[in-house]
Amino acid sequence: MVTKFILSFMAFFAIMNPISNLPAYMAIVAGDDKKISRKIATKSILIAFAIIFVFVFSGHLIFKVFGITLDALRIAGGILVAVIGYNMINGVHSPDSQNLPNDKKDPTDVAVSPLAMPLFAGPGTIATSITLAEGNLEYQIITIIAFALLCLITYFLLLSADTISKWLGQGMMTIITRMMGLILTTIGIQMLIDGIKGAFSLK
Repeated sequence: MVTKFILSFMAFFAIMNPISNLPAYMAIVAGDDKKISRKIATKSILIAFAIIFVFVFSGHLIFKVFGITLDALRIAGGILVAVIGYNMINGVHSPDSQNLPNDKKDPTDVAVSPLAMPLFAGPGTIATSITLAEGNLEYQIITIIAFALLCLITYFLLLSADTISKWLGQGMMTIITRMMGLILTTIGIQMLIDGIKGAFSLK
């Protein structure tokens, strides 16, 4: 059981990689006050956990009922991430930067996309959770506990982002935003390519 837990945790950590996602979070919440950024962190982690929880216990059923495949999820997620990354490159990542009044758009919406889905609970994480949970109820519980621990670690990392942001300064945060936008765009395109390859059985 301990071995299964360690393997599950390490698998999730490698796929989700909260450390590499921290700069993306910092770029997305740039300009938001501490209260909003904390809400975004909390909301994104809870939603990511809820997504994986559902797929651990009924992933295969969901795919079967809706007639979708993991490759289709990769394609959709890839397009979404690429568009968000492109917007970040152009400095569009919050309601204010889009000249939209805050009462017209919830500033914590970014917690749902792109943070919770597909960055934290993307196709890779979902596929990993389904694979790890296969077998019996014990495996499902171990998988959930392992992901819950990773979510907790990720949450505390996100809460430290404000301190890191102040240390780096506005200029450096702008640079990070552009760089992460480029990286997210690249990740999105790669997800799209992988999805197309899988869907059409291409090498």
